[in-house]
Amino acid sequence: MSPTLRSEAVETVDVHAAKHLMCSGHRYLDVRTVDEFNKGHLENAINIPYMFFTPLGREKNPKFVEQVSLVCHKDDHIVVGCQSGMRSLQATVDLVNAGFKHAKNMGGGYAAWLENGFVVKKREEEPLHV
Repeated sequence: MSPTLRSEAVETVDVHAAKHLMCSGHRYLDVRTVDEFNKGHLENAINIPYMFFTPLGREKNPKFVEQVSLVCHKDDHIVVGCQSGMRSLQATVDLVNAGFKHAKNMGGGYAAWLENGFVVKKREEEPLHV
């Protein structure tokens, strides 16, 4: 059995590097909630929430890795992002521990993506620059 990785062992890239990786074929996995995703997201993003907001607070999605496995292969190159980079870091640790060897965390998340003026897709709209 291989040792469990911690967050320090996961590669985190900034939004500029993430954009370059996605342009070269990496898939983008958005781990925000469906409501957050629907307010705006990166083009061609796959949305699988890592956490759910419940009346009792945040709860981890118990089927997260299983759901990712349905749409991504363990040898896929994946950039994982959330709103600020914290949930995606935890999600990336879980993915790497599950055998997704090429998963990278996007530091700063969607908020940093917006701050840099990169293209996003809003609900039922064409991509726009912010």
